[in-house]
Amino acid sequence: MAELLDFELVSPERRLARAKVAMVVMPGTEGDFGVLPGHAPMMSTIRPGAIHIHETDGGPATQRFFIDGGFAEVTETGLTILAEQATPVAEIDVAAVATQLAAARSAGDEAAVARLEAMQAAATN
Repeated sequence: MAELLDFELVSPERRLARAKVAMVVMPGTEGDFGVLPGHAPMMSTIRPGAIHIHETDGGPATQRFFIDGGFAEVTETGLTILAEQATPVAEIDVAAVATQLAAARSAGDEAAVARLEAMQAAATN
């Protein structure tokens, strides 16, 4: 059996995921990156976007969550993501996001536009 990574995703409201996984890919503020078992310890901030959880080596992403910013900590024992807000991608209401995005664009709210565009991309890809 291949080595697996201890993974945990936590938001202020609750723990959303805890599992042994093959890989997690996330949107770091400096670019997307993946964490595999044996990764060097590090910390990174996360920009709004989707994280992809791969339960098997070389397999497709089995879970996806939209993260509205946060921190990732890779230690010798695993990966913990502390999300400011997290939602399973399957639970995103695409129509509501489109409405909110139009309102944010009209209001000139650049931060909300960036977050909602990232959420829309996560839900439609």
